Amino acid sequence: MSQKSQTFDNRDKLESAIQWIPVLRDEIGRVIVGQHYLVDRLLVGLLANGHVLLEGVPGLAKTLSIRTLATATAANFKRIQFTPDLLPADIIGTLIYSPKESTFHTRKGPIFANLVLADEINRAPAKVQSALLEAMQEHQVTIGEETFPLPEPFLVLATENPIDQEGTYPLPEAQVDRFMLKLKVGYPSKADERLILDRMSSTDPNLKVSAVTSLETISEARKLVNDVYVDPKIRDYIVDLILATRDPAAYQLKLGQYIQFGASPRATISLTLAAKAWALMQGRSYVVPQDIKEIGMDVLRHRVIPSYEAEAEEISSETLVSSIFEAVPVP
Repeated sequence: MSQKSQTFDNRDKLESAIQWIPVLRDEIGRVIVGQHYLVDRLLVGLLANGHVLLEGVPGLAKTLSIRTLATATAANFKRIQFTPDLLPADIIGTLIYSPKESTFHTRKGPIFANLVLADEINRAPAKVQSALLEAMQEHQVTIGEETFPLPEPFLVLATENPIDQEGTYPLPEAQVDRFMLKLKVGYPSKADERLILDRMSSTDPNLKVSAVTSLETISEARKLVNDVYVDPKIRDYIVDLILATRDPAAYQLKLGQYIQFGASPRATISLTLAAKAWALMQGRSYVVPQDIKEIGMDVLRHRVIPSYEAEAEEISSETLVSSIFEAVPVP
């Protein structure tokens, strides 16, 4: 079956479904200078219903970007500051005993929101971080003996500082794998830095953002993501990329000693959904190989775990993923 037969009914429907994207970009740009890579990947997470992890040194507007996105989409937003003394009940909620009524009442935590900012998520120990596992995978939480569904859409947007900074804990592998994308946020360019200086060097900078779209509009666009066509050859290409992280030798790659764990089947699903969302953002109703390459590093960098040998030779997961993309033939 051809790509043309699988595309949307008409071009107008596609353009109408994504016309909010440039408007949202512009509104976020009133506050966030540069960082186009970051903003576009946050939009991929919104469209593909995938959680996003942002890593970078303090002061790069990671938290501000997420807060601005929530305001511009009129989403119910909650921020959780992760600290070493945080408890799981501070995130999901707890049961409160009422002596007057001799009963327990459920007090829901800040996890009950559309967009949840887990700020500096790696500053809390693993027990607290693991409180997010059920919420991120099942979109529900269990408090006592009762299970509560979370509002839809539900996304966890987390920030973390580089792991070699003081006072940080490594995230559990099971939790890291639940993030569809992991973004590496870098320093702004010289031109952007100057613009930041001009715009922000005030005791009262104007950082007001208006709601320019709604969660309902985004939900409608999400339905179109499911209709984006992925050719069988591109599906095979995605599977080959994932399998190459697990068995590099099968793809003539001498990386076996450098990879401790390859990508899970969840990575296959995430890479496909993210590529479909990326294609939709480009105004296309079908995925091309370049979409896979464009978004692939963000999907795989936290799922390909380097071995001790790789760390000793200072070979990063990004280097391993880049080698795999270069070796696997493009359809």
